[in-house]
Amino acid sequence: MKPLSIGQVAERAGIGVETIRFYERQGLIKEPGRRASGYRQYDEEVVARLRFIRRAKELGFTLKEIGELLSLKLDRSTTCVDVKGRAEAKIADIEARIDSLRRMKRALVKVTKACSGRGSTSDCPILEALDGDDAP
Repeated sequence: MKPLSIGQVAERAGIGVETIRFYERQGLIKEPGRRASGYRQYDEEVVARLRFIRRAKELGFTLKEIGELLSLKLDRSTTCVDVKGRAEAKIADIEARIDSLRRMKRALVKVTKACSGRGSTSDCPILEALDGDDAP
């Protein structure tokens, strides 16, 4: 298998070169060997790992959680129920964030409806609501 440059890996994985370097610093991928010229040389396996990371991020997993998932993937004693538990915890986290966003939206709609859009900012009900102790 021919070694890949960082640019080739980035293109195949659908991410940027700086993202690859960042993931190396975070320990999500191993820093590759280098050619005599100093250029990194990657193998094809890193492309699959980066795709895994990208898809996990798209599902809302944090980099810490992705690292844990990658560890679970490599641990032969891990069962599917372990992974399912992580996914169910992420679902609960997402639901909590959705609830929080809905509350923020309701509060913002309420203060926005109270504003006519006329007058000076000193009489703006939105700014007053943000200044007040009972801000939304």
